[in-house]
Amino acid sequence: MAADRRTTLLVVHHTPSPGMQAMLEAVLAGARDEQIEGVDVVVRPALTAGVVDVLEADAYLLGTPANIGYLSGALKHFFDQIYYPCLQETTGRPFAAYVHGNEGLEGAVRALRGITTALGWEPVAPVLELTGQPDAQDLAACGELGAVLAATVMPED
Repeated sequence: MAADRRTTLLVVHHTPSPGMQAMLEAVLAGARDEQIEGVDVVVRPALTAGVVDVLEADAYLLGTPANIGYLSGALKHFFDQIYYPCLQETTGRPFAAYVHGNEGLEGAVRALRGITTALGWEPVAPVLELTGQPDAQDLAACGELGAVLAATVMPED
């Protein structure tokens, strides 16, 4: 029965700061909006997310700080662990991502786009790039990103 069908949105994040925590909470609030039905949101820190998590999910929401002009080591570790086992199994799945830093996001965004393109994942929105202390507008954009991705994989009746 279609009404009983559920999908899974996997949120993989590295959240080492209060600003990143606020962004994570905002994307989760968006993904769990009461208007979105039939989507299970599974949250995993990047250092503990693994192949099974990725294979069992229908979509991915990724969050990382830009560290020294690149992805966080934690998110890079996640990709290193899942890349080959998930390479052909997850092609075409939707994803969204947010990157935060005080400056120099270009390298992190470029790496994120390169890895997800190689995996064959399909972006539902441009990578959300945030600098400085996140304000209400930034957090609203995070919430919208989570909602858009969850709505994209919401089962149809």
